[in-house]
Amino acid sequence: MSLKSPPFHTKTSILSLMKSNQKSRTVSIANLQVLGFEVDSINSVQFSNHTGYAHWKGQVLTAEELNVLYEGIKLNNVTQYDYILTGYSRDTSFLEVVVDIIQELKKANPSLVYVCDPVMGDQGAMYVPENLLPVYKKKVVPLSDILTPNQFEAELLTGRKINTEDDAVKVMDLLHEMGPDTVVLTSTDLPSKQGDQFLVALGSQKIRKPDGTSTNQRICLDIPKVDAVFVGTGDLFAAMLLAWTHHHPNDLKTACEKTVSVMHHVIKRTITYAVETAGPGIKPSPAQLELRMVQSKADIENPSIVVKANVLDKSLDQKQ
Repeated sequence: MSLKSPPFHTKTSILSLMKSNQKSRTVSIANLQVLGFEVDSINSVQFSNHTGYAHWKGQVLTAEELNVLYEGIKLNNVTQYDYILTGYSRDTSFLEVVVDIIQELKKANPSLVYVCDPVMGDQGAMYVPENLLPVYKKKVVPLSDILTPNQFEAELLTGRKINTEDDAVKVMDLLHEMGPDTVVLTSTDLPSKQGDQFLVALGSQKIRKPDGTSTNQRICLDIPKVDAVFVGTGDLFAAMLLAWTHHHPNDLKTACEKTVSVMHHVIKRTITYAVETAGPGIKPSPAQLELRMVQSKADIENPSIVVKANVLDKSLDQKQ
């Protein structure tokens, strides 16, 4: 998938190689288009519907087929991308081709920003083959500029457990050392100061200065929980973070506040619709829990900030 946008009177393009379901592609493309990005899509799967339903049919793009599609892009000399966005992959050979493509595109444009959602598992369990982990650690993460793991994925990548806020900061620092200047832990098991109805997310951005030093802006967000399972929220987060860091490149606090507030509005609208449609006492179906993206267009374009980020007092200047 590729995105091109003219914000600030420039042409910004994004190549997104996401091996995911139909809903994930729809969420990523639609939201980035709403925010002004043109989208060229490489569909790494072609499914009848997302996998939150009881049944689905379709095809998965192979590494060889991905290579063929990329060769077609190169033959037409349309490989000038400013962003790359990747998500779920279950196959090492596919992931290796993605790495090769990113390396080639970064060579053509050294300022290209790679946004990586290292989808591997959650709640202590991997749902991809374990042999993907070394590929992520040794090849993917070092190439990335913005990384969006959950707590479990961050622990896998660093080999360090997160039990406290200080642990989370140290893990984000370790991830910085591996490559990315921006790291967002999209969800953690840390207790929220606002109570058990809130989820804690943390972020860290290394801002490099001309004199060779860097400053880390570290933030924490308390996100209201919703008692439902949605498909596409991870892709929504990655797409929105890409867009809002584009508009606020050295202000992770604002970028994350807008990203999470968009998610809050979309999810609140979705659960309200799902509960009303299902009826009293009836669990909403996967169809009723489809994210209400079209109805949320105004919130995506100009979100009212309903989730504020707190800046952590752990920002130190560092000599590089």
